[in-house]
Amino acid sequence: MTQISLHQGMPVAHYGAKVETATAAMILLHGRGATAQDILTLAREFHAPRVAFLAPQAANSTWYPNRFIAPVASNEPWLSSALAVVGGLVASLVSAGIPHEKIALLGFSQGGCLATEYAARQPRRYAAVVGLSAGLIENGDQPRAYTGSLDGTPVLLGCSDVDFHIPLARVERTAQIFTTLEAAVDKRIYPGMGHIVNQDEIDAIQRLLDDLA
Repeated sequence: MTQISLHQGMPVAHYGAKVETATAAMILLHGRGATAQDILTLAREFHAPRVAFLAPQAANSTWYPNRFIAPVASNEPWLSSALAVVGGLVASLVSAGIPHEKIALLGFSQGGCLATEYAARQPRRYAAVVGLSAGLIENGDQPRAYTGSLDGTPVLLGCSDVDFHIPLARVERTAQIFTTLEAAVDKRIYPGMGHIVNQDEIDAIQRLLDDLA
């Protein structure tokens, strides 16, 4: 495995307040085949002048090669590298003076799976965790035992009931696991919706950002 196949050292795009002056931050994780700039277009939908939005770029625009329901070993070492990128960004924000409870994690599709998986593996109080058309990676095709507490962290899960990429049962299980991890779960299932982000989800995220302010 060559280093070019992994995610360390890839650029991080930025929108909104500077980290040095921000009172909160949101890490946005793009989907398969997309870019950091693509996911930052979502940040432009929000009114949050004191929030720094950071979007890391995946190598080859893919966080891990196979579906999130594939055996987890088939997605290594890319998955561990991707989780380390998120952890590195969180650590850098904390070092800059933004505490964990002011850091939100958001992702769409493959990025949403990554965001939720990171939060479940590193449970603590965050500003919010948002999985759009996403579910926990767990052990791919096998359940995983998660422990710890998210201490009331708001978790927003939005997905279609017929999403080809994200089985509804996995969204339901993700909501159950986050509830067990003591998160405040807001699960929204949209009948017949495509693999997209809708206005209701955008409005819900805006309310989470308003609470940060």
